[in-house]
Amino acid sequence: MKLSTTVRHESFSFADLREVFAKANEEKSGDQLAEIAARSESERVAAKRVLADLSLAEIIANPLVDPDHDDVSRLILDGQDRRAFSAVSSLTVGEFRELLLDDSVEDDLATLHWAVTPEIAAAVAKLMSNKDLVLSASRFRIITRCRNTMGMPGVLGVRVQPNHPRDDIGGVLLSALDGLLLGCGDAMIGVNPVSESVDATVGLLRALDQLISTYEIPTQACCLAHISTQLEAMDRGAPVDLLFQSVSGTQAGNESFGVSLNLLREGLERVREHHRNRDVAWAGTQAMYFETGQGSALSAGAHHGVDQLTLEARAYGVARAFDPFLINSVVGFIGPEYLADERQITRAGLEDHFMGKLLGLPMGCDVCYTNHAAADQNSADNLLILLAAAGCNYVIGVPCSGDVMLNHQSVSYHDIAGVRKLLNLNPAPEFAQWLESRGIFRNGRLRSGETPAERKMISGLTPLLEAVA
Repeated sequence: MKLSTTVRHESFSFADLREVFAKANEEKSGDQLAEIAARSESERVAAKRVLADLSLAEIIANPLVDPDHDDVSRLILDGQDRRAFSAVSSLTVGEFRELLLDDSVEDDLATLHWAVTPEIAAAVAKLMSNKDLVLSASRFRIITRCRNTMGMPGVLGVRVQPNHPRDDIGGVLLSALDGLLLGCGDAMIGVNPVSESVDATVGLLRALDQLISTYEIPTQACCLAHISTQLEAMDRGAPVDLLFQSVSGTQAGNESFGVSLNLLREGLERVREHHRNRDVAWAGTQAMYFETGQGSALSAGAHHGVDQLTLEARAYGVARAFDPFLINSVVGFIGPEYLADERQITRAGLEDHFMGKLLGLPMGCDVCYTNHAAADQNSADNLLILLAAAGCNYVIGVPCSGDVMLNHQSVSYHDIAGVRKLLNLNPAPEFAQWLESRGIFRNGRLRSGETPAERKMISGLTPLLEAVA
């Protein structure tokens, strides 16, 4: 493996593949915090040049995290489709980039999902421009099914996130209804609970299920408590559509979340059995939901000297082993220590979406930033439009673009409705039919002004709250 090159008469040599990966990454404050980032643009270019000339087989042969001491590495290597990989193993990373951007092979790209490892996805992402990431990702359509169908061409889904700072059921349901009346919620109605108690999780899950049943909404609900809390709530009779967990790209990172691969396997088995025993017209068997974010392993001291982009790709390697219905990066949520400003957040969002799609995942994104990052609402608008053009499966919407419980900025239901109109995108098919039947949409478009449908649904909220109570 050649790990040296010359750029403008200056020689550069790298100690190992891990250093090449880290220094080939676009500028990220997290890599700088970890003291593994390129020290100059010349060194970054040199690392990219070395990386471009490495073969995919060389990357497989030199794991960045030792599989003898990390179960994520073992999971990735054991799950690789070696037969499919043999068709591309001799390609360099640069040649693989050209393949992904070649119009003539677009119909064959789906065969690569399990041939590609997260490290290969990360390597090729480092060589792509933002436009390349959008163009290549747009060629992958990953379709999944739970209570409805997500990921079809021409669809931009939305997770409605009706969080409440006190987990107040009335506040949660009113906020969810706000999103539904603006055409959002086809991906999921998902609440981040303030309390990690089983009682609170049971109450939220029952309330969301009652909302879905009362209005006959073709969508799914989720309470984003820890997986162990959700499983206990399920044992107490709470209806679980999607079983949630945040995941990381290393074994130590997952342990910091209080989770293991075995616990995820148990959860998948139990929630699928739970689905079989519920009287629901399931559209499919996918039942898991994951969230990730660049910098999570570093923040837990579990990064093993690997750059945050590559670790994010490895988190996707964990997620895809459990056949998720949805997965999204919370791209700017961790803070400017890891993604400092609009440029870094935008780049990370496009990288995450591309890598997830290349690995065969139903990729979404929480287009967000914290108030102490060098970003604003225009930053979120820019990334939202780019992701929609890239074929992102779904984004997360919150009331007025500010989450009152998590205290970060995201995009609003109005923002998403505008981008759908701009790019001629639609909700999921079953959900679109429901919107028409309820009078919220007319001829595929959101109706303006207050409508009888709105008044009827809002008036139904009081008896719904009484039923939940």
